[in-house]
Amino acid sequence: MLWQPALAEAYLTAKPAELAARITARRREIGDALIILGHHYQTDDIVQHADFTGDSLKLSQLAAEKVKERGSKYVIFCGVHFMAETADLLTPTGTSVVLPDLSAGCSMADMADYDDAVTAWKNLSESLAAQKVRARIIPVTYINSTAAIKAFVGSNGGVVCTSSNAKAILEWALAGGTVPKKKNEIIKVLFLPDQHLGRNTAAKLGFDVSKDTALYDPRATASGEPLGGSSPQQIKDATVILWAGHCSVHKLFRPEHIRALREAERDTPKAQRTHVIVHPECAKEVVDLADDNGSTEYIINTIRSAPPGSKWAIGTETHLVNRLAREAAARGVQARILSDCQCLCTTMFRIDPPHLLWVLDNLAAGKVVNRITVHPQAREHALEAIERMLRLSKPMAAAAASHAGHAAVGSVD
Repeated sequence: MLWQPALAEAYLTAKPAELAARITARRREIGDALIILGHHYQTDDIVQHADFTGDSLKLSQLAAEKVKERGSKYVIFCGVHFMAETADLLTPTGTSVVLPDLSAGCSMADMADYDDAVTAWKNLSESLAAQKVRARIIPVTYINSTAAIKAFVGSNGGVVCTSSNAKAILEWALAGGTVPKKKNEIIKVLFLPDQHLGRNTAAKLGFDVSKDTALYDPRATASGEPLGGSSPQQIKDATVILWAGHCSVHKLFRPEHIRALREAERDTPKAQRTHVIVHPECAKEVVDLADDNGSTEYIINTIRSAPPGSKWAIGTETHLVNRLAREAAARGVQARILSDCQCLCTTMFRIDPPHLLWVLDNLAAGKVVNRITVHPQAREHALEAIERMLRLSKPMAAAAASHAGHAAVGSVD
Protein backbone atom coordinates (compact mmCIF):
# COMPACT_ATOMS: atom_id res chain seq x y z
CA MET A 1 0.00 0.00 0.00
CA LEU A 2 1.30 3.45 -0.90
CA TRP A 3 1.48 6.28 1.60
CA GLN A 4 -1.26 8.88 1.29
CA PRO A 5 -0.51 12.42 2.56
CA ALA A 6 -2.91 13.69 5.23
CA LEU A 7 -5.54 16.14 4.05
CA ALA A 8 -5.89 19.64 5.45
CA GLU A 9 -8.48 19.97 8.20
CA ALA A 10 -10.79 22.00 5.96
CA TYR A 11 -11.39 18.96 3.74
CA LEU A 12 -12.11 16.69 6.69
CA THR A 13 -14.54 19.00 8.46
CA ALA A 14 -16.55 20.15 5.44
CA LYS A 15 -20.19 19.01 5.38
CA PRO A 16 -21.33 16.54 2.68
CA ALA A 17 -23.44 19.13 0.85
CA GLU A 18 -20.55 21.58 0.79
CA LEU A 19 -18.15 18.94 -0.51
CA ALA A 20 -20.59 17.93 -3.24
CA ALA A 21 -21.10 21.54 -4.35
CA ARG A 22 -17.36 22.25 -4.43
CA ILE A 23 -16.62 19.05 -6.35
CA THR A 24 -19.30 19.94 -8.91
CA ALA A 25 -17.91 23.46 -9.30
CA ARG A 26 -14.33 22.22 -9.75
CA ARG A 27 -15.49 19.56 -12.22
CA ARG A 28 -17.25 22.23 -14.28
CA GLU A 29 -14.22 24.53 -14.10
CA ILE A 30 -11.81 21.91 -15.44
CA GLY A 31 -14.26 20.84 -18.15
CA ASP A 32 -13.34 18.43 -20.95
CA ALA A 33 -9.73 18.31 -19.80
CA LEU A 34 -10.92 15.82 -17.16
CA ILE A 35 -12.72 12.47 -17.09
CA ILE A 36 -13.91 11.01 -13.78
CA LEU A 37 -14.39 7.26 -13.58
CA GLY A 38 -16.40 5.62 -10.79
CA HIS A 39 -16.18 1.91 -10.06
CA HIS A 40 -19.42 0.05 -9.29
CA TYR A 41 -18.30 -0.53 -5.70
CA GLN A 42 -17.96 3.16 -4.92
CA THR A 43 -20.34 4.91 -2.55
CA ASP A 44 -23.22 6.98 -3.93
CA ASP A 45 -21.55 10.26 -2.95
CA ILE A 46 -18.69 9.39 -5.33
CA VAL A 47 -20.70 7.79 -8.13
CA GLN A 48 -22.82 10.94 -8.47
CA HIS A 49 -19.75 12.82 -9.71
CA ALA A 50 -18.54 10.17 -12.17
CA ASP A 51 -18.75 10.68 -15.92
CA PHE A 52 -18.81 6.90 -16.33
CA THR A 53 -19.45 4.01 -13.96
CA GLY A 54 -18.50 0.40 -14.48
CA ASP A 55 -15.74 -2.05 -13.70
CA SER A 56 -12.02 -1.71 -14.07
CA LEU A 57 -11.22 -2.78 -17.64
CA LYS A 58 -14.36 -1.32 -19.18
CA LEU A 59 -13.68 2.02 -17.50
CA SER A 60 -10.06 2.03 -18.66
CA GLN A 61 -11.15 1.30 -22.23
CA LEU A 62 -13.70 4.10 -22.06
CA ALA A 63 -11.13 6.48 -20.64
CA ALA A 64 -8.76 5.74 -23.52
CA GLU A 65 -11.53 6.37 -26.04
CA LYS A 66 -12.83 9.53 -24.42
CA VAL A 67 -9.35 11.02 -23.91
CA LYS A 68 -8.85 10.79 -27.67
CA GLU A 69 -12.30 12.17 -28.45
CA ARG A 70 -12.19 15.11 -26.04
CA GLY A 71 -8.47 15.79 -25.89
CA SER A 72 -8.62 15.26 -22.12
CA LYS A 73 -5.42 15.51 -20.11
CA TYR A 74 -6.54 14.03 -16.80
CA VAL A 75 -8.35 10.89 -15.68
CA ILE A 76 -9.43 10.56 -12.07
CA PHE A 77 -10.07 6.89 -11.34
CA CYS A 78 -12.30 6.44 -8.30
CA GLY A 79 -11.33 2.85 -7.78
CA VAL A 80 -8.22 1.09 -6.51
CA HIS A 81 -4.56 1.07 -7.48
CA PHE A 82 -4.50 -1.74 -10.05
CA MET A 83 -7.43 -0.11 -11.88
CA ALA A 84 -5.56 3.17 -12.17
CA GLU A 85 -2.54 1.23 -13.47
CA THR A 86 -4.69 -0.34 -16.18
CA ALA A 87 -6.02 3.08 -17.15
CA ASP A 88 -2.45 4.35 -17.37
CA LEU A 89 -1.57 1.43 -19.65
CA LEU A 90 -4.50 1.99 -22.02
CA THR A 91 -4.78 5.78 -22.19
CA PRO A 92 -2.64 7.78 -24.65
CA THR A 93 0.86 8.85 -23.67
CA GLY A 94 0.81 12.09 -21.72
CA THR A 95 -2.49 11.39 -19.94
CA SER A 96 -2.27 11.83 -16.18
CA VAL A 97 -4.18 9.12 -14.32
CA VAL A 98 -4.96 10.11 -10.74
CA LEU A 99 -6.04 7.95 -7.79
CA PRO A 100 -7.69 10.18 -5.15
CA ASP A 101 -6.29 8.18 -2.22
CA LEU A 102 -3.02 6.28 -2.68
CA SER A 103 -3.96 3.90 0.12
CA ALA A 104 -6.84 2.53 -1.98
CA GLY A 105 -5.28 -0.77 -2.92
CA CYS A 106 -6.74 -4.23 -3.55
CA SER A 107 -6.05 -7.02 -1.10
CA MET A 108 -6.49 -9.63 -3.82
CA ALA A 109 -4.01 -7.94 -6.16
CA ASP A 110 -1.55 -7.58 -3.28
CA MET A 111 -1.66 -11.35 -2.68
CA ALA A 112 0.33 -11.93 -5.88
CA ASP A 113 3.80 -10.39 -5.70
CA TYR A 114 6.09 -10.33 -8.74
CA ASP A 115 9.05 -11.93 -6.99
CA ASP A 116 6.80 -14.65 -5.56
CA ALA A 117 5.45 -15.35 -9.04
CA VAL A 118 8.98 -15.70 -10.45
CA THR A 119 9.86 -18.10 -7.62
CA ALA A 120 6.69 -20.12 -8.22
CA TRP A 121 7.44 -20.37 -11.94
CA LYS A 122 10.94 -21.66 -11.21
CA ASN A 123 9.87 -24.13 -8.52
CA LEU A 124 6.93 -25.52 -10.48
CA SER A 125 9.02 -25.94 -13.63
CA GLU A 126 11.84 -27.65 -11.74
CA SER A 127 9.45 -29.99 -9.95
CA LEU A 128 7.83 -31.10 -13.19
CA ALA A 129 11.22 -31.61 -14.82
CA ALA A 130 12.42 -33.66 -11.86
CA GLN A 131 9.36 -35.88 -12.28
CA LYS A 132 10.18 -36.22 -15.99
CA VAL A 133 6.97 -34.42 -16.94
CA ARG A 134 7.44 -32.44 -20.14
CA ALA A 135 4.83 -29.82 -19.57
CA ARG A 136 4.37 -26.25 -20.71
CA ILE A 137 2.98 -23.83 -18.14
CA ILE A 138 0.89 -20.91 -19.41
CA PRO A 139 0.15 -18.13 -16.90
CA VAL A 140 -3.26 -16.43 -16.77
CA THR A 141 -3.96 -13.49 -14.49
CA TYR A 142 -7.27 -11.98 -13.50
CA ILE A 143 -7.55 -8.29 -14.34
CA ASN A 144 -7.55 -7.71 -10.56
CA SER A 145 -3.76 -7.88 -10.40
CA THR A 146 -0.84 -5.48 -10.38
CA ALA A 147 0.85 -4.26 -13.55
CA ALA A 148 3.94 -6.19 -12.42
CA ILE A 149 1.98 -9.47 -12.41
CA LYS A 150 0.44 -8.63 -15.78
CA ALA A 151 3.98 -8.04 -17.06
CA PHE A 152 5.12 -11.40 -15.63
CA VAL A 153 2.23 -13.10 -17.41
CA GLY A 154 2.79 -11.25 -20.67
CA SER A 155 6.50 -12.04 -20.76
CA ASN A 156 5.79 -15.75 -20.31
CA GLY A 157 3.28 -16.12 -23.13
CA GLY A 158 0.24 -15.63 -20.94
CA VAL A 159 -2.84 -13.46 -20.90
CA VAL A 160 -5.18 -11.39 -18.73
CA CYS A 161 -8.78 -12.45 -18.15
CA THR A 162 -11.94 -11.01 -16.64
CA SER A 163 -14.74 -12.86 -14.88
CA SER A 164 -16.78 -12.51 -18.08
CA ASN A 165 -14.27 -14.18 -20.36
CA ALA A 166 -12.33 -16.42 -17.93
CA LYS A 167 -13.82 -19.61 -19.42
CA ALA A 168 -12.87 -18.68 -22.99
CA ILE A 169 -9.40 -17.51 -21.91
CA LEU A 170 -8.75 -20.71 -19.96
CA GLU A 171 -9.81 -22.76 -22.98
CA TRP A 172 -7.38 -20.74 -25.12
CA ALA A 173 -4.54 -21.37 -22.69
CA LEU A 174 -5.25 -25.10 -22.43
CA ALA A 175 -5.21 -25.27 -26.23
CA GLY A 176 -1.61 -24.01 -26.13
CA GLY A 177 -2.03 -20.25 -25.98
CA THR A 178 0.20 -18.42 -28.41
CA VAL A 179 1.64 -21.74 -29.67
CA PRO A 180 -1.00 -24.37 -30.53
CA LYS A 181 -0.75 -27.49 -28.41
CA LYS A 182 1.17 -30.32 -30.02
CA LYS A 183 0.02 -33.92 -30.00
CA ASN A 184 0.65 -35.50 -26.59
CA GLU A 185 1.92 -32.19 -25.21
CA ILE A 186 0.97 -31.46 -21.59
CA ILE A 187 -0.34 -27.97 -20.90
CA LYS A 188 -0.80 -26.60 -17.41
CA VAL A 189 -2.20 -23.22 -16.43
CA LEU A 190 -0.96 -21.10 -13.53
CA PHE A 191 -3.99 -18.99 -12.59
CA LEU A 192 -3.37 -15.80 -10.58
CA PRO A 193 -4.35 -14.29 -8.19
CA ASP A 194 -7.92 -15.42 -7.42
CA GLN A 195 -8.16 -19.11 -6.61
CA HIS A 196 -11.96 -19.01 -6.51
CA LEU A 197 -12.47 -17.60 -10.00
CA GLY A 198 -9.90 -20.10 -11.26
CA ARG A 199 -11.53 -23.04 -9.48
CA ASN A 200 -15.06 -22.07 -10.55
CA THR A 201 -13.93 -21.61 -14.14
CA ALA A 202 -12.14 -24.96 -14.19
CA ALA A 203 -15.33 -26.57 -12.88
CA LYS A 204 -17.34 -24.93 -15.69
CA LEU A 205 -14.96 -26.59 -18.13
CA GLY A 206 -15.75 -29.97 -16.63
CA PHE A 207 -12.65 -30.51 -14.51
CA ASP A 208 -12.83 -32.38 -11.22
CA VAL A 209 -11.32 -29.62 -9.12
CA SER A 210 -10.43 -32.00 -6.29
CA LYS A 211 -8.00 -33.81 -8.62
CA ASP A 212 -7.34 -31.53 -11.57
CA THR A 213 -6.38 -28.40 -9.63
CA ALA A 214 -3.67 -27.72 -7.07
CA LEU A 215 -3.18 -24.75 -4.78
CA TYR A 216 0.03 -22.74 -4.70
CA ASP A 217 0.36 -20.55 -1.61
CA PRO A 218 3.40 -18.22 -1.67
CA ARG A 219 3.22 -17.97 2.13
CA ALA A 220 3.85 -21.71 2.36
CA THR A 221 6.82 -21.33 0.02
CA ALA A 222 8.21 -18.60 2.26
CA SER A 223 7.88 -21.06 5.15
CA GLY A 224 9.98 -23.68 3.38
CA GLU A 225 7.49 -25.55 1.17
CA PRO A 226 8.77 -24.96 -2.37
CA LEU A 227 5.51 -25.91 -4.11
CA GLY A 228 3.32 -23.60 -2.08
CA GLY A 229 1.94 -26.36 0.14
CA SER A 230 1.17 -28.81 -2.66
CA SER A 231 3.06 -32.05 -3.19
CA PRO A 232 5.05 -32.86 -6.34
CA GLN A 233 2.38 -35.45 -7.21
CA GLN A 234 -0.41 -32.88 -6.88
CA ILE A 235 1.44 -30.50 -9.21
CA LYS A 236 2.03 -33.36 -11.64
CA ASP A 237 -1.65 -34.35 -11.63
CA ALA A 238 -3.08 -30.82 -11.79
CA THR A 239 -4.10 -29.15 -15.02
CA VAL A 240 -4.80 -25.81 -13.35
CA ILE A 241 -2.52 -24.53 -10.58
CA LEU A 242 -4.38 -21.95 -8.50
CA TRP A 243 -2.67 -19.07 -6.75
CA ALA A 244 -3.85 -18.79 -3.14
CA GLY A 245 -5.49 -15.37 -3.44
CA HIS A 246 -9.06 -14.26 -2.87
CA CYS A 247 -11.40 -11.26 -2.75
CA SER A 248 -11.94 -9.99 0.77
CA VAL A 249 -15.53 -9.04 -0.10
CA HIS A 250 -16.72 -12.20 -1.83
CA LYS A 251 -15.15 -14.56 0.70
CA LEU A 252 -17.69 -13.21 3.23
CA PHE A 253 -20.54 -15.02 1.47
CA ARG A 254 -20.88 -18.50 2.90
CA PRO A 255 -22.88 -21.66 2.04
CA GLU A 256 -24.85 -21.27 5.29
CA HIS A 257 -26.27 -17.96 4.01
CA ILE A 258 -27.91 -19.80 1.12
CA ARG A 259 -28.96 -22.75 3.25
CA ALA A 260 -30.63 -20.43 5.77
CA LEU A 261 -32.55 -18.74 2.95
CA ARG A 262 -33.64 -22.09 1.53
CA GLU A 263 -34.80 -23.25 4.96
CA ALA A 264 -36.74 -20.02 5.57
CA GLU A 265 -38.58 -20.52 2.26
CA ARG A 266 -39.08 -24.26 2.58
CA ASP A 267 -42.88 -23.91 2.57
CA THR A 268 -42.95 -21.14 -0.04
CA PRO A 269 -44.21 -22.14 -3.50
CA LYS A 270 -41.27 -22.64 -5.83
CA ALA A 271 -42.31 -19.85 -8.19
CA GLN A 272 -42.26 -17.38 -5.30
CA ARG A 273 -38.87 -18.31 -3.84
CA THR A 274 -35.85 -16.05 -3.84
CA HIS A 275 -33.32 -16.57 -6.62
CA VAL A 276 -29.68 -16.49 -5.49
CA ILE A 277 -27.11 -15.01 -7.85
CA VAL A 278 -23.44 -14.62 -6.90
CA HIS A 279 -20.14 -13.48 -8.37
CA PRO A 280 -17.64 -16.24 -9.33
CA GLU A 281 -15.10 -14.71 -6.94
CA CYS A 282 -17.17 -16.46 -4.25
CA ALA A 283 -16.00 -19.85 -3.02
CA LYS A 284 -17.06 -22.83 -5.12
CA GLU A 285 -19.28 -24.12 -2.30
CA VAL A 286 -21.29 -20.88 -2.57
CA VAL A 287 -21.39 -20.87 -6.37
CA ASP A 288 -22.56 -24.50 -6.41
CA LEU A 289 -25.49 -23.73 -4.09
CA ALA A 290 -26.54 -20.54 -5.89
CA ASP A 291 -29.15 -20.54 -8.65
CA ASP A 292 -26.87 -18.55 -10.92
CA ASN A 293 -23.47 -16.89 -11.02
CA GLY A 294 -21.65 -14.47 -13.25
CA SER A 295 -19.67 -11.28 -13.64
CA THR A 296 -20.80 -7.92 -12.36
CA GLU A 297 -22.19 -7.14 -15.81
CA TYR A 298 -24.10 -10.40 -15.82
CA ILE A 299 -25.54 -9.74 -12.36
CA ILE A 300 -26.58 -6.19 -13.29
CA ASN A 301 -28.23 -7.31 -16.52
CA THR A 302 -29.97 -10.23 -14.82
CA ILE A 303 -31.54 -8.01 -12.16
CA ARG A 304 -32.49 -5.35 -14.70
CA SER A 305 -34.29 -7.93 -16.84
CA ALA A 306 -35.91 -9.79 -13.92
CA PRO A 307 -39.70 -10.02 -14.12
CA PRO A 308 -41.80 -7.94 -11.72
CA GLY A 309 -42.66 -9.82 -8.56
CA SER A 310 -39.44 -11.84 -8.56
CA LYS A 311 -37.13 -11.88 -5.55
CA TRP A 312 -33.34 -11.94 -5.59
CA ALA A 313 -30.49 -12.37 -3.11
CA ILE A 314 -27.21 -11.11 -4.56
CA GLY A 315 -23.72 -12.14 -3.51
CA THR A 316 -21.51 -9.19 -4.36
CA GLU A 317 -20.40 -5.82 -2.97
CA THR A 318 -22.98 -3.98 -0.87
CA HIS A 319 -22.94 -0.52 -2.53
CA LEU A 320 -23.62 -2.04 -5.93
CA VAL A 321 -26.36 -4.27 -4.49
CA ASN A 322 -28.03 -1.33 -2.76
CA ARG A 323 -28.14 0.69 -5.99
CA LEU A 324 -29.50 -2.30 -7.91
CA ALA A 325 -32.12 -2.90 -5.21
CA ARG A 326 -33.39 0.68 -5.39
CA GLU A 327 -33.54 0.54 -9.17
CA ALA A 328 -35.27 -2.86 -9.14
CA ALA A 329 -37.86 -1.79 -6.57
CA ALA A 330 -39.24 0.75 -9.05
CA ARG A 331 -40.11 -2.18 -11.33
CA GLY A 332 -41.62 -4.31 -8.58
CA VAL A 333 -38.56 -6.53 -8.22
CA GLN A 334 -37.23 -7.33 -4.76
CA ALA A 335 -33.44 -7.46 -4.51
CA ARG A 336 -31.19 -7.60 -1.47
CA ILE A 337 -27.72 -8.67 -0.47
CA LEU A 338 -27.26 -12.37 0.29
CA SER A 339 -25.60 -11.79 3.67
CA ASP A 340 -26.32 -9.20 6.36
CA CYS A 341 -22.60 -8.79 7.00
CA GLN A 342 -20.82 -5.58 5.97
CA CYS A 343 -19.78 -6.92 2.55
CA LEU A 344 -18.04 -3.79 1.32
CA CYS A 345 -14.67 -3.20 -0.28
CA THR A 346 -12.87 -1.38 2.52
CA THR A 347 -10.00 -0.17 0.34
CA MET A 348 -12.43 1.18 -2.29
CA PHE A 349 -14.21 2.93 0.59
CA ARG A 350 -11.09 5.06 1.09
CA ILE A 351 -12.02 7.05 -2.00
CA ASP A 352 -14.28 9.69 -0.48
CA PRO A 353 -15.46 13.24 -1.30
CA PRO A 354 -12.68 14.98 0.69
CA HIS A 355 -9.98 13.16 -1.31
CA LEU A 356 -11.82 13.71 -4.60
CA LEU A 357 -12.10 17.43 -3.89
CA TRP A 358 -8.44 17.60 -2.86
CA VAL A 359 -7.18 16.18 -6.17
CA LEU A 360 -9.61 18.42 -8.09
CA ASP A 361 -8.41 21.53 -6.24
CA ASN A 362 -4.85 20.62 -7.14
CA LEU A 363 -5.71 20.03 -10.81
CA ALA A 364 -7.48 23.39 -10.96
CA ALA A 365 -4.29 24.96 -9.60
CA GLY A 366 -2.21 23.25 -12.30
CA LYS A 367 -0.75 20.57 -10.01
CA VAL A 368 -1.16 16.82 -10.57
CA VAL A 369 -1.11 14.85 -7.32
CA ASN A 370 -1.38 11.09 -6.82
CA ARG A 371 -0.50 10.31 -10.42
CA ILE A 372 -0.28 6.58 -11.11
CA THR A 373 2.27 5.44 -13.70
CA VAL A 374 3.37 1.97 -14.73
CA HIS A 375 7.13 1.48 -14.79
CA PRO A 376 8.49 1.40 -18.37
CA GLN A 377 10.01 -2.07 -17.82
CA ALA A 378 6.59 -3.47 -16.91
CA ARG A 379 4.54 -1.51 -19.42
CA GLU A 380 5.43 -3.43 -22.59
CA HIS A 381 4.71 -6.92 -21.27
CA ALA A 382 1.67 -5.87 -19.21
CA LEU A 383 0.14 -4.33 -22.33
CA GLU A 384 1.03 -7.48 -24.25
CA ALA A 385 -1.00 -9.59 -21.81
CA ILE A 386 -3.99 -7.21 -21.98
CA GLU A 387 -3.89 -6.90 -25.77
CA ARG A 388 -3.84 -10.68 -26.13
CA MET A 389 -7.06 -10.81 -24.16
CA LEU A 390 -8.67 -8.05 -26.23
CA ARG A 391 -7.77 -9.85 -29.46
CA LEU A 392 -9.38 -12.99 -28.05
CA SER A 393 -12.43 -11.08 -26.85
CA LYS A 394 -13.53 -9.09 -29.88
CA PRO A 395 -17.24 -9.36 -29.03
CA MET A 396 -16.46 -7.85 -25.61
CA ALA A 397 -14.47 -5.03 -27.18
CA ALA A 398 -17.27 -4.37 -29.66
CA ALA A 399 -19.79 -4.23 -26.81
CA ALA A 400 -17.59 -1.74 -25.01
CA ALA A 401 -17.56 0.51 -28.04
CA SER A 402 -21.33 0.29 -28.53
CA HIS A 403 -21.97 1.41 -24.95
CA ALA A 404 -19.33 4.12 -24.88
CA GLY A 405 -21.85 6.92 -25.15
CA HIS A 406 -23.71 5.96 -21.98
CA ALA A 407 -23.00 7.65 -18.65
CA ALA A 408 -23.44 4.37 -16.79
CA VAL A 409 -21.98 1.28 -18.35
CA GLY A 410 -21.83 -2.41 -17.59
CA SER A 411 -18.93 -4.49 -16.44
CA VAL A 412 -16.57 -6.95 -18.04
CA ASP A 413 -15.04 -8.04 -14.74
